Amino acid sequence: MNKLAPELVREKIDSVDSLPTIPSVVKKMCAIVESPNTSAQDLGNLISRDQVLSAKVLKLVNSPFYGFSGRISTITHAIVLLGFNVVKGIVLSASVFDIMEQTFKGLWKHSLGTSVVAQYLAKRYGIAEPEEVSVAGLLHDLGKVAINTVFPKYFESILDYQQKNNSYLFESERNVLGVDHAVIGSWLAKHWNLPLSLQEPIKYHHFPHRSQFTKKRTSIVFLSDMLVKALGFGTSGDNNLVQSIPPFVLKVLDIKNFEQELGEILPDIKEILDEAMDFSLV
Repeated sequence: MNKLAPELVREKIDSVDSLPTIPSVVKKMCAIVESPNTSAQDLGNLISRDQVLSAKVLKLVNSPFYGFSGRISTITHAIVLLGFNVVKGIVLSASVFDIMEQTFKGLWKHSLGTSVVAQYLAKRYGIAEPEEVSVAGLLHDLGKVAINTVFPKYFESILDYQQKNNSYLFESERNVLGVDHAVIGSWLAKHWNLPLSLQEPIKYHHFPHRSQFTKKRTSIVFLSDMLVKALGFGTSGDNNLVQSIPPFVLKVLDIKNFEQELGEILPDIKEILDEAMDFSLV
C-alpha cells in the first residue's frame, strides 16, 4: 500500500464531520463558543438538547476525577464551574470516545488514566486550570481514533508495520501515512476551534520540547502518558514501549531528583488509577 501524502490526510481529516461519533450538536457548539455573546446558559441549552450526550457529560464531570462528585446537576452549572474550554473538551471526549470504549476499550482506559494523572500532576506542579490539563490528557490520543475511522485500511498497515519493526505507533503511522496521530489530533483540535492550550499538548505529547506556548502543560501530558503506560493501565498501542523522560521535562517541571519524585507520586497515582479502573461512559 502506497504512503499517503500528508496534505491528503489533512484534507480528509478536515472533513471529519462525517465521523459517526460526532453528533451535530458538537459542530454547532464549536461555532457558538467562538461568539463573545454566548452565555453559559446558551451553551448549556445546546448541549442539553442531546439527552444521551448531556448525560455522559454530567457523568464525567460528576466523576471523582473533577472533585464535584454528585454536585453538578445541569450542563450550565458545569460550564460555570469548569469553564467553556473544559466543558467543550469533555463534550468532544464523550462523543469521540463512544466508539473508543466500544471497540478500543484499552485505549479508552489509557486515555482516562492519562487524564486523571495529568490533573493530579498539574495540581502538584502548580499549573493553572488543572481541569483543562486533564482534558488535554483525555484527548491526547484523539488522532488514533480518527486514523482508524477515516483510514481503516491504512490502520491495518500501520499495525502490520509496527509488529514487524517493534516500533512506536507514531513511527509506524509516519511510515504509512506520512504523519502521526499526535499531529492528526491537533488538526482535529484546531478544526473544532479548541484553544491552543489543548492543541499543543495533543500535538507534542511525544515531543514536549517542541511546544512553544504550553511547555508545562505539554510536559505534564507527556509524563502522565508515560507513567500510565509504564503502569500498564489500559493499552496505548505501543506494545509496552515507553519513552524515557527527557531532561527538558524535568527542567520545565522543576523536578530535581526524578527517582525521589517518582517514589513520592507513585502511591498517589496508583490509587488514582484504581479509582478510575471501573469508570465507564456506557
